[in-house]
Formats: sequence, C-alpha cells, structure tokens
Amino acid sequence: MFKAIFFDFDGVLTLDQTGSLTTTRHISKVTGIDPRRVEAAFALFNDDLTRGKCTHAAVWADIRRALRADVDISLLEEAFASTPLNNEMFALARRLKPRYVVGMITDNKQDRMDCLERLHRLSSDFDPIVVSAAVGSTKADRAIFERALALARVEPAECIFIDNSVRNLLVPQEMGIVGMHFDDVTNNVPVLLGQLAERGIVLDDAT
Repeated sequence: MFKAIFFDFDGVLTLDQTGSLTTTRHISKVTGIDPRRVEAAFALFNDDLTRGKCTHAAVWADIRRALRADVDISLLEEAFASTPLNNEMFALARRLKPRYVVGMITDNKQDRMDCLERLHRLSSDFDPIVVSAAVGSTKADRAIFERALALARVEPAECIFIDNSVRNLLVPQEMGIVGMHFDDVTNNVPVLLGQLAERGIVLDDAT
C-alpha cells in the first residue's frame, strides 16, 4: 500500500522544463541580453548552486562579469517569481493530500525555493519539501531520496516519485521507489491519473 507521493518541481509542478529556463528567459527579456549569454553565465555556477555549495548572492559579481552588464540582483528575485505554476498538478496534489503524504523532491537552488515558498506557500501543499541545495545531494544520488523517506517516515516501496526526466527516476527505482514519468511536453495529466489509478491510488473528489 502506498503512503507517500513525491513530486518533482520544475517540469512537473511548473510549466517550464527547468528553473534555468525560467530565469534565463526573464533576465534576457528585461535586460535585452542574449539568452545564450545569460544561460552561459549562470551555468558556470549551476552545479554548486544546486548542491548548496554557494549562493547567488555570493557569486553575483562573477555572474555580472559573465553577463558583461551591471544587473542588479533584485532582478533574480523577479525571475524566480515569474515561474509559471502547473495548476492542474497542484490540484492533483491537493486531491491526494487527504489520503497520502504529499511531498516534493527537487534539484534546485535554495534561494529560489525560498522565494517561491514566500510567494506561493508551497509547504501548505507539500510536506516535506526536500531541496538538493539543502541536502547537498542531487537526484543522481541516493541521499536526497533517503532524506525524503526519513522525513515522511515511509519505506521506499510505500512511495511513488513523479518526475519529467526518465534519468531522474533511475536512482529512486533502484532503491525500490516506484517511478512515474510525466510528459512535460504534452502536459498530459490524464495519462498520469491513469498511471496512479493502476497503482491503486485513490483521489479525493475535486472540490
């Protein structure tokens, strides 16, 4: 019997495949800087930011140099806030919550998730929220999933993890967690609902 369902964030609970895409698009639009240069500037620090080895504030001077522009860091918060949420998936999570632990496991920057928590109160729908930057481990490792299991107080076989990347399902499946791939291109929520039903997952009636 399943007790917990964990969602990835970007590409599952959002309409953008990655957070980097959201950030790049917004900063490029506001500043007029070529999106390829914006993407490259942030990519220099992406792994360290995602693993919590540094913060955007700590490397912002380096990012500005890479951008070759005096961009105020306040624009970063605007970029975070521009994240388009997938309302259908949030509605699904709310229908699951009365019967299951509903959590989030995400490879993400802590300051971004803190911003989105303030803006959308993500923790009202997802608990626990396990962020790679806080754990120091991405979904390529077991540690982030082990933390989620410990916080939810469940065993691997009692969990489902939903992600838009097949690669991100490999480690949890090796651990005994049931992985479900969500097609972020088609955003086909009915297919996911069918997969959940096949596993015996019961949804509360939508309100």
